[in-house]
Amino acid sequence: MTFPNLILKKGKEKSFLNRHPWVFSGAVASLPNASEGGIVCILSHEKKIIGYGHYIPGSTICCRIFSFGEKNDFNRAYWFEKFNAARLLREQWLPSETNGYRLLHAEGDHLPGLVTDIYGDAAVIQARTKGMQELLPILIEYLEENNIKHIAVKTDIHDEESDNIIWLKGNSPKAAFAENGIQFIADIEKGQKTGFFLDQRDNRFLLGSHCKGLSVLNTFSYTGGFSMYALKGGASRVVSVDLSKKALEIEKEIITLNNIDSSNHEAIATDCFDYLKQIPNDEFDVIVLDPPAFSKHISTVDKAARGYKEINLKALKKIKSGGLLYTFSCSQHISVTLFRQIIFSAAADSGRTVQVLHRLSQGPDHPTDLYHPEGEYLKGLLLKVS
Repeated sequence: MTFPNLILKKGKEKSFLNRHPWVFSGAVASLPNASEGGIVCILSHEKKIIGYGHYIPGSTICCRIFSFGEKNDFNRAYWFEKFNAARLLREQWLPSETNGYRLLHAEGDHLPGLVTDIYGDAAVIQARTKGMQELLPILIEYLEENNIKHIAVKTDIHDEESDNIIWLKGNSPKAAFAENGIQFIADIEKGQKTGFFLDQRDNRFLLGSHCKGLSVLNTFSYTGGFSMYALKGGASRVVSVDLSKKALEIEKEIITLNNIDSSNHEAIATDCFDYLKQIPNDEFDVIVLDPPAFSKHISTVDKAARGYKEINLKALKKIKSGGLLYTFSCSQHISVTLFRQIIFSAAADSGRTVQVLHRLSQGPDHPTDLYHPEGEYLKGLLLKVS
């Protein structure tokens, strides 16, 4: 099978020879005669085959490469092999008593634009390119063969009142699943992302292993992922703070689902910046800062950096001496280097002594392609503050 050719400008092939999957329009000498989502062959200026990708006309990233140097019909068997490789990777690295995980992680699994999260027997798909949308029938067939009974496609609409879900099979608006033996609920229809933040699993486990007898503040708590691990880990007091009352209601359901004594837990629906400002010093031994992405575009990085510094400075000033601060950024445009510079600046202004105990990131079910560093979106630090 032959595919339309996308020809690069002379000297623009280096990043693709280094296997970076994004073709920017400024690097293209000749656009293909192809429709949106169609598979195209990427050629160097000297007409050497670099790889194959999905064409996105009119976009700054006009092609996303899913195969480097491979000649293939890209049929059902080809995509099944990719899906299966991703599944086998998860089986190797997922902890026991866990059936909530990311099955497909876009560029991290060489499937740019395609994300699939599994919650027990439910799957939530995000297909952000036309090419990946056209693969949905094959993906659905694969999921069905792997005992998935409920399959939804979620759009990028973030309004809680909007219908941003299309059920392709079954219907499971709130899907129950397990993570390290703890029961959770993914709010698929009305929740953030695909219903839960699976990427923090390892970081939640770390917190749960080091909070016995300590007071824990979980800000931007959503449905209480870190809070459940703290409660299970024997924390003396846990406070969950989030602006969404709906998310905190689901947290209550999760506490009931796990038969957890909630007498030492408090859920507060308020602005996290305001809450940190008003609490007294030395009230908490552990503070978790896991805010939503403050920057979703390169133009907002400076504003986002100020927001990250402000929230971290507040926490650094308030936490008990000897306390632990888990701080994160999930903004793709905030690099690892910039994030650490922000934390350094906040620490310097706080006047506290700060040690780095762990550098944190997303779990292995959210792999990063070494040649696509943009995929390392979750940055985190575990700090000891004196």
